[in-house]
Order: sequence, then C-alpha cells, then structure tokens
Amino acid sequence: MSHCQCDGIERCFNSQRVTKELAGYRQRGPAKNTRLLAETLRAQGSEGRTLLDIGGGVGAILHLLLQDGVRQAMDVEASAAYLAAAREEATRRGLAEQISFQHGDFVALAPTIPAADIVTLDRVICCYDDMLALVGLSAARAERLYGVVYPRDAWWIRLFIQAQNVALRGRLMPIRFSVHPTAMVDATIRSQGLERSFSRAVGVWQVVVYARPHPRETGA
Repeated sequence: MSHCQCDGIERCFNSQRVTKELAGYRQRGPAKNTRLLAETLRAQGSEGRTLLDIGGGVGAILHLLLQDGVRQAMDVEASAAYLAAAREEATRRGLAEQISFQHGDFVALAPTIPAADIVTLDRVICCYDDMLALVGLSAARAERLYGVVYPRDAWWIRLFIQAQNVALRGRLMPIRFSVHPTAMVDATIRSQGLERSFSRAVGVWQVVVYARPHPRETGA
C-alpha cells in the first residue's frame, strides 16, 4: 500500500467516524454480510481454530467467531481508530485476552504475520490499492479456510464507487475505493491452493469462502 493510501485510511476511518460506527454496532449488531460470513465459517469448522482478521474494523467478525469457539485471533488493522475501538469492544465483551492487535499495513507486515487456520477480510479488498498483493499474501496464510466480503462486479456498483471517489477527491482525501473483477480476485485466491466452497450475494456485496483441500495445522 502506498504511503498516501495509508494516510487516506487513517483520515477516512478516523475517531469521529469510528465512534459513530461502534455505537451503531452496539445497538444493531453486525451487518448481514458479516453474520453470513461468520455462520458459513462456523458451519465449515471454526471451533478450536485460530483466526487472522485483516482490516477488522470494530471487530465484528472477531467477536462472532470467538463466541463461536475460535480459540485465538489476531487483528491487523491500518486504522488506529478502528484498532482502538476493536480493543475496547473486545475488552467489554471479555474477549481481549484471546486477541492480539497489530496496527499497520498488512502487506508490509506480512513477513512477520503467522499463518492461521482461518483468514478473513470483511469489506477490505475494496479499500486497498494493491489487490494482488493483499489477496495473495493473505490467502497464503490461510491453512484451512479463507473468507472474504467484497463488492459484486456489476456496472451499477462500479458507477456508485466512482461517484464516491469523486467525492473523496473533492475532499482531498488520499484514498480510493475499487470494484475488482471477481474473476481476478478468484484466480488470485485459487493460485494459493484454495478452492471455493461457498458464494452468495448480499446486496452490493458478495460473501465468498474458500477451503484448502488438504488442511495444514498451524500449531498455534
């Protein structure tokens, strides 16, 4: 990720915005696509496993999967405000001791990030300017399951994202959102030895889970 993109994530997902999001999360719970991702991972075998969540926001997928039986998790987040909110909420729920928190760009940190049984990116791919690096490096660290939520590859969604980017440019915000071709994302994940086991559209999003045919134990 470029330095400007990192700055954009920090500025876009700042403490004011994240505080409002956390309040909404506490009132309404996780988004529908996040719940579906967690339910699918649970059905495919999350209990007793380790989790690496990249760009976890306020921590919704972490909370759901830990409550479903995941034993240990790592949260890698580029927004300091999100990381602080995720830590605060995990503490409130009594889950903080099961989570390690890392602030920074996952692609830059990847050489130091251990593999996990399950890797998740919930509405993260669209926020990153180097999809191939993000998806390739994160998929390589999934020993059993890999779950992603990212925008559907449709013309009207691309048009909406373009309008958002125009607004961001007008605010001099150094971040842009992307709708990556589904075939390209899928091919990048499959190149790491994973096979698609679930896919469903949820509004503008697609929820997709991949499994490794011959799972490896993390030993963590």
